[in-house]
Amino acid sequence: MFINKTKDGRNNLIGERLAVLRTGMKLSQRAFADKLQIGGLEIDKNAIQRIECGKRFVTDIELVKICRALKTTPDGLLADYLDE
Repeated sequence: MFINKTKDGRNNLIGERLAVLRTGMKLSQRAFADKLQIGGLEIDKNAIQRIECGKRFVTDIELVKICRALKTTPDGLLADYLDE
């Protein structure tokens, strides 16, 4: 049976790295959500919080917009998981 969760029960792989990169840019979750909204992604602070703590799935469209906002690539967000 296929399960759409990580081994530790998270719904996405990028959340922890997203939080590190976002805080490295000195952006609050609200400011980051605002940045994503300016870039065309309808998302709010609560969604960012849920992504970062692993409670929310991330679509490929969201992944692309998040990468653009963080000035990184999908590989940059997924680097810890690419060799598994």
